[in-house]
Amino acid sequence: MTHIQLSSKINKQISSLVITNKKAKWSELGFSKEEITYISKKIKQEDNFITINRFESLVFVQLIEEFEKKNEAAKYEAFRGIGNKVANTINVHKYESFQISTTEKLSYELLCVAEGAALGNYQFIKYLSSQKSEYTLKSILLIDKSISQSQVDEMNILVDAVYQARNLVNEPQNVINSVTFAKEMQKMGKAAGFKVEVLNKSQIESLKMGGLLAVNRGSVTPPTFTIMEYKPAKAINKKPFIIVGKGVVYDTGGLSLKPTPNSMDSMKCDMGGGAVACASMYAIAKAKLPYHVIALVPATDNRPGGDAYTPGDVITMYDGKTVEVLNTDAEGRMILADALAYAKKYNPELVVDFATLTGAAAAAIGHFGIVCMGTADEATKSSLKESGNRVHERLVEFPFWDEYAALIKSDIADMKNIGGPIGGAITAGKFLEKYIDYPWMHFDIAGPAFINSNDSYRPKMGTGVGVRLMFDFVKKLSSSEKTKK
Repeated sequence: MTHIQLSSKINKQISSLVITNKKAKWSELGFSKEEITYISKKIKQEDNFITINRFESLVFVQLIEEFEKKNEAAKYEAFRGIGNKVANTINVHKYESFQISTTEKLSYELLCVAEGAALGNYQFIKYLSSQKSEYTLKSILLIDKSISQSQVDEMNILVDAVYQARNLVNEPQNVINSVTFAKEMQKMGKAAGFKVEVLNKSQIESLKMGGLLAVNRGSVTPPTFTIMEYKPAKAINKKPFIIVGKGVVYDTGGLSLKPTPNSMDSMKCDMGGGAVACASMYAIAKAKLPYHVIALVPATDNRPGGDAYTPGDVITMYDGKTVEVLNTDAEGRMILADALAYAKKYNPELVVDFATLTGAAAAAIGHFGIVCMGTADEATKSSLKESGNRVHERLVEFPFWDEYAALIKSDIADMKNIGGPIGGAITAGKFLEKYIDYPWMHFDIAGPAFINSNDSYRPKMGTGVGVRLMFDFVKKLSSSEKTKK
């Protein structure tokens, strides 16, 4: 992982990014007459990002006038993009580090630059025969007395958590199945200091988690249900905050088989919600945020073998409700429903779930944001959206009208597991709503969890989307509760 660290002064031997304004005193910033002439020329050409090659190092100049009309959230994201751009150039030139400084009061923006550079420097090269990284960037130095060591430590933890989420999503299913996924969560718990309990198939059968067991019937690998809990001694919240993550480690569609091209070939990513849950727990616990958080991850693959569940089956769920299965490819909601019903036992203050749930969500907004809906109050929704904007994991709230529930009514059971041809993302949410009795939000990350080409600091394949959102939200909850007290 690329490491972010503080530095006390500029080292002229190392590549640099200087964030300043057009009227900067260039000579005081260490630029030569020739360089100042070049900078003046580029400014006249209205170039806001200037690169100077000193042969042994590079110097980048970013002019802040470019951001004057941007709102705060857009400005933060722009700085992350700058960090990614600098990191890419550093790697092309095979340098191992660069330093960031500013003449302005832009401490958080500097952290955003470092974040974008570090996240953009991710690679998944485990299975390349050489296993030699094309990226040479190892460290990012921040030169700003207003930035604390705790801020830097927190950023390193968050980058690490996102890397881990990406790794889990990118691993093939012959490595990360339901059992090995649970083992990875146990490792994360040990490293970050949270409790992990893994329920095996016999325990899941004892609990009568019909949804999870039904989806697992076509698999030779048993299901798991992983319960993670971080409860610091001085937790601020009286009721736990719960993150539920869909852990379908591979989805063939079951008997409602998916086509392979542009569908099944990337279905190792279908546990992206589970990756969000455990990586968020890792970041929250590692950073020692004073908040009681629980994560639940039901895990299985969905295959057409053995005694696979079939269209037409009626499944009795964990809470006793019955579901008429009309499409075995609508499996994510089946396992999430059991987990959401199980969450009732904790009397939670809020439950959120993350899932690569519907193609309808991906088709509606692409990879540019996260589809959300739910029953949380408006203040909670607003806070989640603020966090989403701040970290650029933006939320698009879909309508959640009661009329959509009518689309999943069944003639022979309490509900069907799919609706009609309209509102597919919403009817999936309405299905999940049947299993809650607490404030709840559903996040469908089918669009942004796994992408086919690089998008700034979000790499091709697994992006780790949702982890930064959850960390920012819980951190904000911790701060607001402290303020109340």
